[in-house]
Amino acid sequence: MKKYLLPEGLKFYKANLHVHTVISDGKITPEEAKEGYKSQGYSVLAYTDHEVYVPHNDLCDDDFVAINAVELAINDNWPGGFKFNKTYHLNLYSKNQNQKECCVSTGNLIWLEHSKAYVSEKTLNNPYRKFHSIVGMNDLIKRASDEGFMVCYNHPVWSMHDYRDYSGLKGLWGVEVYNTGSARGGYEDTVQPYEDLTRENQRLVPVASDDAHALNGSAYGGWTMIASEALNYDSVISALEKGDCYSSNGPEIKELYIEDGVVHISTSDAVFVKLVTNIRITKVAHGSQDNPLNEANFDINDYFALIDGFEGCDRNEPWFRIEVADARGKRAWTRAYFLDEVR
Repeated sequence: MKKYLLPEGLKFYKANLHVHTVISDGKITPEEAKEGYKSQGYSVLAYTDHEVYVPHNDLCDDDFVAINAVELAINDNWPGGFKFNKTYHLNLYSKNQNQKECCVSTGNLIWLEHSKAYVSEKTLNNPYRKFHSIVGMNDLIKRASDEGFMVCYNHPVWSMHDYRDYSGLKGLWGVEVYNTGSARGGYEDTVQPYEDLTRENQRLVPVASDDAHALNGSAYGGWTMIASEALNYDSVISALEKGDCYSSNGPEIKELYIEDGVVHISTSDAVFVKLVTNIRITKVAHGSQDNPLNEANFDINDYFALIDGFEGCDRNEPWFRIEVADARGKRAWTRAYFLDEVR
């Protein structure tokens, strides 16, 4: 039986899930961000201005969805100033287009004076406190999730984080595996934090984004392709929440399904495609610049047999994910697909 892992027959909409405007420290207006991204083939843009949750429903139209969001920063206050500090940066995406406030956005952490004009007195006087710790982050993530936000853990490498800083985080929706601004600034993220958290049995979406503050430099470098029933707020959010998407800074994934224990993927020109599991079983298909791959088939029945043989003994919930690379070194990432989704 054929089971599609990326939905069959739906249109993919190109999205950037991380941008800043003049509402915080960006150099572009929300309208300029919309027009710039639309001109490059994007249909979805999440407005993630620092510390201030500002809805942009007026920017939505038949060809464009503006996701209402906010980026929150929580620093560790290490003596010596910002350049020494570890910091959590989290994007919160509202599932409800009509959400007016964010319960964990607080006036005492709005570090740009002009940003305060965009939020309510309720936000400015919100007494909620944030702490740079696993416990503190889990409290924030739970509160935000309970209020209807999907939470993404941003650019762990730029944040100077290692395993100790993110192991144990609970309730995240996604993790950035590529951030254009960080990468071009010398702090390129990796898939490791995403994979580490997935090995803790968390079902997450890998996100490639821009973190753009202008339409040059850090724009148009990483994106998420969303397989949505329609181009409207509710449909796009539903697809993201279900993980009906993949992320990329180059390659295109055209089709992905499993049939009789064989995973099939169709892609744009690639020099390798690899399937990674939760244990030390990996499948790789190789091409070259002169003879690129456009599809690969991975028989994972041996993986299923091994997992079945240790039923009840495995410390990790079984899953696999796929990564595609092209001749330029650009990559695409699927989310991890768990056993109950593929059998």
